[in-house]
Amino acid sequence: MKDTLQSAKCLSPRRNTTQANSLEELVSEQLAHFGIDANTDYGKALSNTARNLYQAQADVMTLWDITTNTLGSLNKEDRVAYFNAKKFLSFQIAKILDTLQNPFRKTYQSLSSGDNSQGHYPLFDNVTALFSATPVVVRTATYVYACTEWVDDAFQGKEFTHQIYSRLLNPTNISLANAIVDREAGKFASEYMAWNFNSGMAAIDALLSNVLTHGDVLIVSRNVYGGTYQLLHDYFARSNRMDIQVAWFDGYSKDEFVDFMTQTRKENAERLEKGAKMHVYLESPCNPHGYVLDVPAICEEAHKVEALVMLDSTLATPVLHQPLQHENRAARPDYVVHSYTKDICGSGATTAGVVIGENHRMFQSKGDEVNGVKWSETLFWDVYYIKGAFLDSEKAFDVLNGMKTLEQRIISKVINTQVFTEFLAAHPKIRVNSHALDNHANAELKRKQHKHGWPCPLFTVDMAPANLQREIFTRFFDALEPAFSHQVSIGQTNTIILCPALTSHSELSTEEQRKAGIELTTMRIAMGTDNVKQLIAHFMLAARHFIDPAVEGFSKGFMSNAEIDALYQKVSMQVCEQHYTAVPGIAEILQE
Repeated sequence: MKDTLQSAKCLSPRRNTTQANSLEELVSEQLAHFGIDANTDYGKALSNTARNLYQAQADVMTLWDITTNTLGSLNKEDRVAYFNAKKFLSFQIAKILDTLQNPFRKTYQSLSSGDNSQGHYPLFDNVTALFSATPVVVRTATYVYACTEWVDDAFQGKEFTHQIYSRLLNPTNISLANAIVDREAGKFASEYMAWNFNSGMAAIDALLSNVLTHGDVLIVSRNVYGGTYQLLHDYFARSNRMDIQVAWFDGYSKDEFVDFMTQTRKENAERLEKGAKMHVYLESPCNPHGYVLDVPAICEEAHKVEALVMLDSTLATPVLHQPLQHENRAARPDYVVHSYTKDICGSGATTAGVVIGENHRMFQSKGDEVNGVKWSETLFWDVYYIKGAFLDSEKAFDVLNGMKTLEQRIISKVINTQVFTEFLAAHPKIRVNSHALDNHANAELKRKQHKHGWPCPLFTVDMAPANLQREIFTRFFDALEPAFSHQVSIGQTNTIILCPALTSHSELSTEEQRKAGIELTTMRIAMGTDNVKQLIAHFMLAARHFIDPAVEGFSKGFMSNAEIDALYQKVSMQVCEQHYTAVPGIAEILQE
């Protein structure tokens, strides 16, 4: 009885101040709270309804406990049955709520003076949206309160159902957050939480603002997005701002990282002794070359010295790499960042970003402390709650729709990347910088880390061996439209080409660009899902028209038409076989 009462109390309008010792007393308190006479016909009907709801809440909590304790031991037939029983229960509860709307609306209308000035009450029409086949786009700034104690709990972070302001929580936004956690963390999804932001840079800024304190030391992988470099260099590292000591890590392997971290700790010993902390920020695959770092090994080493690891995994997407699904927790990054703007959304029509982290680092109710992290130190209260860089519902819906085709789009891009890089690499005067090539220095780490050893669909190319004059190169580059889109973003369905030195990495000095492997004529190519043969043909035509007159016989260095066709067929068959043969067999799916 005590457990039943405790479970039911959360439904009371006096949930925090109730003196009730039974369900009957909860019912009496509820009627008294709203000034309803329990002896009237209305009061009797309301009492019966409230009593049933309190009991239902207790019974549902019992269902939850049973599910938690038995789900792992159930065979899949029973899991299907349990799921559909709960699904139908949801419809029953919603039907009761929908039935309530008619007398609710009638009562509301009776309060009007008859001049229609009272307006429409939104709750009447919202109930049936519960069962929309796609997440509902909730376009509202604020929400209707239930009662004083419920909204007080909402402001304390103790009542998720009762949202108070869309800058903080929005149902469409939350739906996306749940979806990305399920996709990224897999079977460990219950351990993680996500907060969505209105751009990838807003997500990175929020994360760094939450993790770093004044004077900290931050190890950063060299080849990060230009906007990230600018944020670190021009804000966080400035002595009159956060005075973060940024140490640029040029390597990719575990051993390189250990040596660099050891040296960084020595060089910053005085800071660290005074209380500064050291953390790690990685981008893998990195921009613009698409190289991968040995993320699991680097995480393990960083965690040995209690450094938090932040990983921008935008270019990998949850298809190529799932860093939060590593069985060894120490090998997982503490946070994963995605720019939804890129492949996850895929349309190029939305800017958005996300940070994913362990539950206790992302949110706690006010006053709580978990694993040494106080509620005020969580990403929600420390940054998200006060900065306002939230993701609106329309953008969240766009990203949710894009996620539905993510895997199919990545498979197409993997095929295109493999074909196009091999085509270019076969030319003696074109230099390809992509781990899609088996002999590339980064290929082994890619095979170790990426699903099926698939390449990142971002890489760089230059024609330095051809010794092209700047004018010849720029005329050739300009002629790559329309097959190759001259745009600055990546991760869309169209193939995009640009010169990083003039665009995405223009924030870096010439010296910093050189350290990042970027020359003035370096071309960054982000493969799309378009017809790779069409791309190849256009590339060849542009070379014939603009390069051949200056470099005699340049086009003769390309593969023959038959070789290109054979390459396309070989790669397409190989990637499809890797994907479809990896799908679990029926026996495994049915396994109890």
